[in-house]
Amino acid sequence: MPVLTVNGVTLNAVDEGSGDVIVFLHGLGSCGEDWVFQTAFFCVNYRVLAPDMRGHGRSSKPAGPYSIALFASDVAAMLDALSIGRAHVVGLSLGGLVALQMALDFPDRVRSLALTNAFAHLLSVDAARLARLAWRGVISLALPLDRSAQHVARSLFPFPHQAELRRLTAARFAANDRAAYRASIAAIRRFDSRRHLHRVARPVLIVTGDRDRTVPRSLQRRLAQSIPGARWEIVRDSGHATPIDQPEAYNTLLASFFRNVGARD
Repeated sequence: MPVLTVNGVTLNAVDEGSGDVIVFLHGLGSCGEDWVFQTAFFCVNYRVLAPDMRGHGRSSKPAGPYSIALFASDVAAMLDALSIGRAHVVGLSLGGLVALQMALDFPDRVRSLALTNAFAHLLSVDAARLARLAWRGVISLALPLDRSAQHVARSLFPFPHQAELRRLTAARFAANDRAAYRASIAAIRRFDSRRHLHRVARPVLIVTGDRDRTVPRSLQRRLAQSIPGARWEIVRDSGHATPIDQPEAYNTLLASFFRNVGARD
């Protein structure tokens, strides 16, 4: 796992395989190692990169404020440091926002986008859903991280057969730096790309877990409708952590998408 110094921070990254490059960007409170089902699958035919974004995992955790544009700039600088021109960019939740920002700020670095359980603006929902999102925000910010981590883990993996995933997720979230975690939440809340979605000029796959209780389906539908030519797929029996709870279905969707992009290039 290389450690790169970019934009004044060190980024830890999974780097495996060879060939065309796929960058996997994790969600809030997560890290690059949580893409294990994807990196193991795709490194056979691709070079896969899965960085810990600033404030996460083993990467630097500088004081905020953070922004989605800053996260995207870090990823672009990582590609520069590794002498990589273009990459397929895959993002989950927070990582989806960063991937989308990369397509807007660094379009020449993005070969395609796969945005999973993502949105253009979190707060553009009706009053009832806004209240639920606000309550989740209160839990994330007000509770000690170990208790907040238990809540997050239960919401991501609610079923009895997911007990081990729940345990691992709770441990991962509890290990976060509290200040960096809060700075990342603030970056998510401020993110608003709605006026710029028409400028996305790369092939786009949008993936939605049909049981995602974190990002409202209405926001994901709006994102798919606002990006020219975007393909929207819904994964059955999946929550917010689609790459983990339905890895086979998710990997199949990505593999088909990448093949189609390659055939068009």
